[in-house]
Amino acid sequence: MQLTRRQALALTPTLTLLSCTSDKNNKPMNGITEQAWGFLPTGETISLYTLRNEKGMEATISNFGGRLVTLKVPDRTGNFADVVLGYDTIEPYTKPNPFFGTLVGRYANRIANGEFTLDGKKYTLLKNNGPNSLHGGAKGFDKKAWQPEISKDGQSLRLTYLSKDGEEGYPGNLTAVVTYALGNDNSLTIDYAATTDADTVLNLTNHSYFNLAGHGNGKILDHMLTVNADKFTPVNANLIPTGELRSVEGTPFDFRQPTAIGAHIDSPDQQIQFGKGYDHNFVLNRAGDGPSLAARVTEPQSGRVMEVLTTQPGVQLYTANHIEGNIQGKGGAVYHFRGAYCFETQHFPDSPNQPNFPTTVLKPGEKYHQTTIFRFSTA
Repeated sequence: MQLTRRQALALTPTLTLLSCTSDKNNKPMNGITEQAWGFLPTGETISLYTLRNEKGMEATISNFGGRLVTLKVPDRTGNFADVVLGYDTIEPYTKPNPFFGTLVGRYANRIANGEFTLDGKKYTLLKNNGPNSLHGGAKGFDKKAWQPEISKDGQSLRLTYLSKDGEEGYPGNLTAVVTYALGNDNSLTIDYAATTDADTVLNLTNHSYFNLAGHGNGKILDHMLTVNADKFTPVNANLIPTGELRSVEGTPFDFRQPTAIGAHIDSPDQQIQFGKGYDHNFVLNRAGDGPSLAARVTEPQSGRVMEVLTTQPGVQLYTANHIEGNIQGKGGAVYHFRGAYCFETQHFPDSPNQPNFPTTVLKPGEKYHQTTIFRFSTA
């Protein structure tokens, strides 16, 4: 009798320990475990990889879209909670969803009118967000099976994807490599690298939805936020930057001092109305070439603190303005309007059409390299 893929999967071991150390009770303390998760409709086998540090923090990543599926961090009393939104099984991720936890590319965020010109040639992209192209198109990097590789020391997961010339309208054969590493300081580092054989545009990010009270545990309006930015990029009604770098002074976008996310989220300010809340790029105050502080958020009840550090010039703050309580996530949790926030470290939206913005052009012989760190502590 020939087994189906699902039957074969059910008969195979689902957990592999890779380079883990153990305590006296033989409980894995740090390292990576691999667990079979299922198959894509196209037949690729998908796994989950759980990174665990010596303090008990865990990050589970899938090679389908490079998703951060779970992230368990302690509160001030040492109790752990999963602080990212998502699903328990692979099937919902194969259907339309709000990009929960995924890697986004080739171009994160929006490109106006689904087109750009490079080297004098016009490229046309799918319009999947009104008149815009969003997050790489119909089958962006979030919908691809990445090739996984565990580091020899068992401390990091490397994911590789070859995006072929013409995929979703983008030029050049592009090889993207994204590495997840969990540090014993309770930091999750995401390192992005890429090369191309022809001029192209590139903007990679991770699209995790965070709620430091625990996923599905209420709204995030009382979370205290600091953003290290004196300016932001205002948008038009289609959420495309106007090209201006506007001061946050005297606006609902001034998070230079700790401020509740909900303090001005319903402001009559036109920019807030365009986004139905925050869905805007902040121009970060950079310090040096390495990762510098982009944002810091504190959840008052649990005491959990998350710092976002990055080499990128911008970060998109998105406050889950289009989740309406109709999504059932992990453990049966229902995800509600403004029940999470995203910090999408990035180059600016629509940069290929904005000559005054930092360039997103990648050429043969160059190496794209960006790093983002999510660092957790308590207060």
